[in-house]
This record gives sequence, C-alpha cells and structure tokens, in this order.
Amino acid sequence: MNTAPLQGIKVIDFTEVQSGPSCTQLLAWLGAEVIKIERPGVGDATRSEIQFDPDEPSYYFLQLNSDKKSLALDAKTPDGKEILTKLIKSADVFIENLHPGAMDKLGFSWESVHALNPKCVYGTIKGFPLSSKYKDLKAYEPIAQVTAGAASTTGWWEGPDNVPTQSGAALGDSNTGMHLTIGILAALLQREKTGEGSFVYQSMHNACLNLCRIKTRDQLTLDRLGYLTQFPQYPNEKFGDFVPRSGNQEGSGVLGWTYKCKGWETDPNAYVYVILQRGAKQFELAAKALGFEDWLTNPDFNTADARDKHKQEIYKRVETFTINKTKYEVTELLSKAGVPVGPVLSTKEIMTDESLYDGNTLVRINQGGKIGEFVTIGVPFTISNYQPAYGPCPELGGNTDEVLSALGYTAEQLAQFKANGTTAPMPKPAEPAK
Repeated sequence: MNTAPLQGIKVIDFTEVQSGPSCTQLLAWLGAEVIKIERPGVGDATRSEIQFDPDEPSYYFLQLNSDKKSLALDAKTPDGKEILTKLIKSADVFIENLHPGAMDKLGFSWESVHALNPKCVYGTIKGFPLSSKYKDLKAYEPIAQVTAGAASTTGWWEGPDNVPTQSGAALGDSNTGMHLTIGILAALLQREKTGEGSFVYQSMHNACLNLCRIKTRDQLTLDRLGYLTQFPQYPNEKFGDFVPRSGNQEGSGVLGWTYKCKGWETDPNAYVYVILQRGAKQFELAAKALGFEDWLTNPDFNTADARDKHKQEIYKRVETFTINKTKYEVTELLSKAGVPVGPVLSTKEIMTDESLYDGNTLVRINQGGKIGEFVTIGVPFTISNYQPAYGPCPELGGNTDEVLSALGYTAEQLAQFKANGTTAPMPKPAEPAK
C-alpha cells in the first residue's frame, strides 16, 4: 500500500522564492496536485537566481518546485483573472506569499476567494502578524531573524565578532513554509468537520519566534534571577536585562560546547560538540572517558552547580582531549561512554554520505537535459505506508495547455491567451524602419 495522504487535493500555488514554495513542495510530495502560477516569460524569481547556467533554472528553483505543474499566467489581464477564478472554484487550497496588500489589489483576497469557493482553504505568508507595528514591511529571511530574537541571541558575546548573527538555517523562509504546511493540513482536517475552508495566516516572524522559544524561557528566568547559570558569562560577567549572545553553549542546563579537533588549523570544520550532562552518573562516565577522574573528587567540578561556575576551565581542559584527535575519533570514544557528542559536518560531508540517501533524508532527482541529476532534501518525516516519489521540476509554463484544457478552454482560446499576453509574453513591437 502506498496511498498518498493528499491524493485528490488540488492546490493553487501563487507563491514564489522560498517560504511559499517550501510549503507547496511538501504538499506536492504528499500527493497533492500543485499548480504553480508563474509570470509568462519570467517565472518564479528563483529560476534565474544564482544560476550555474544562464539557460537553465537554478538549483534554488529546482530544490523547491519538484513535482508541481507550471501554469504561465498573467493574473492582471481580464482573461488571466477569469482563468484564476475558474482554478480557485475547483481548488481545495489556494496559497500566496505576495507582499501585503498585493492580493487584495489583484482581486483575490481571502474574502473574495471564500466567496468564490467557500470550501477552499486560503493560506498566506506575510512578514509579521497582523497585530505587529511592522505588519506592512516587506520581509526577507534576515528580517524575520532579526525581529524575532534569533539574531540578537546568536553569535559571540565578546570581542570584535560580538554582533547579531543570523542562522545558516532558513528560520524565516523554509521554516515558515513548514509552519504554514501544519496550518494547511489542520484546516483541511477541520473542513472535514465544518464543510468550509478557513483562512490560514502564517507570518515569517512568528515561525522564527516559535524556534526561539527557549530564548523567551531564558528571558523569563533572567527577569527573575538577573543571571543565567548555563551561559558562559556566568558567574564572572554582569548580565543586562535581555538575553545575550552566548557563543556555542547548549541552551539548557547541561554543559555543551564546540571543541577544536586535529586539523582545525586548516579545516574550518574540524570541531566536535560535546555535552556534559548534569546527572552524577552520566558525569562520572564522561569524566572517566575523558581521563579526568580527578574531577570526581574536586568540589569545583563534582556537582552540576559547581561546573556552571567553572565552565571556562572545563572548556579549556576538554579541548586538551579533543585537539589531538579527529572529530570522528572523539565521537567514537565518547559515544561509547554514553556522552552526547557529534562531529561538526560540512555540507560536502553531509551530501556525500550515502547512508542519508534513504528515500527521504536526501534524494536524487533526474531533471534530464543539461541539468541531469540534482540532490535535494526530501520529506523530513516518514510515513509507514507511504513513500513519496520524487520527480522533476516543470518547465516554465510547461503545463499551461494541460491545465487550461482541463478547465474547458478550446485550442482557439489557448492560442488567443498566448497572443494577448495572458499565458505568454507579449511580442515586442517591431522597430521602425530606418
């Protein structure tokens, strides 16, 4: 049995770049028919962003638009509006991520779409919640991170690199798409009970803030105590009234840090992350594995509270163990003792790890032509009785005739749509004779 969870669900994808397409990509892989609306002759902005070949879509586009259908459509023309109206009337889900007010101006706000098709779930991505004073800002990935507490709590707390730092993970973009996916699936399940579609509003800010939950926990603790014992600044430095940057500390009550390993001088990723747990038994196992059994009788280290106060000494000593071993050797030695440990892996190491090509974690897709095979991240979870099939991305407008024919348009009408600029670029005016 391999029943797609969203089989029979039709999604009109009026999104572009990353936040919206990451949502509709997942819906497509779960079996929905996703019809991606793209501007005639232009397409999604990522088709031509960071290209490796000027004649081919970029990997940015390819990784976010597999298994969708592409309909080239200018929804500003009268015919384009009529076509989009028909599509919406037949859809289960409509999703957009244009800048605030754009869909209202186009005539396809939530209220308008709900009137056209009361059963249609309407998903939207914007930068900020409607209650925010920043709700009208045009948001990009870094904007979400800097306004949601991610950047202010990421990075080094001292020295010349003490600057707010954004995460390498797409907390504002793909993370927002994943959050919207949850909302869309919940709305579809709700529709089974009510018979009516609902409006799902997901802001990049809130998706990013949701992943900063422990930082709001830290703020509450800081407000109560005036300090944070798990932070490297404790106990020797003064805390302000906000959660500071904390380097590579783990984030909870355990003592976690990133340590140099053999080869760090030339390899920027020759590091390992080691966590010393608070429990007496776990710490004893770690101390013995590290060869630091004197810690077990030293009052500066033999309790979790004492270790919090002497963490800088611990960091320095643990690195004497790791620095003459490879990150893989450290991982093997300490993991045998039950110590939470892991090597810092580069993107190259991850993408050349064949064990990760398991049908979901990393997947290879054959796009054909000059592109050939490319790698992307698959559905991030597994379902016991469903395995996604990962197919190629559509050519710009590659499904236009198919989609419009299914709506009942004739060959003559299709030709007219191309001629009047609805589904194809308007021809350039002829240059006057010299």
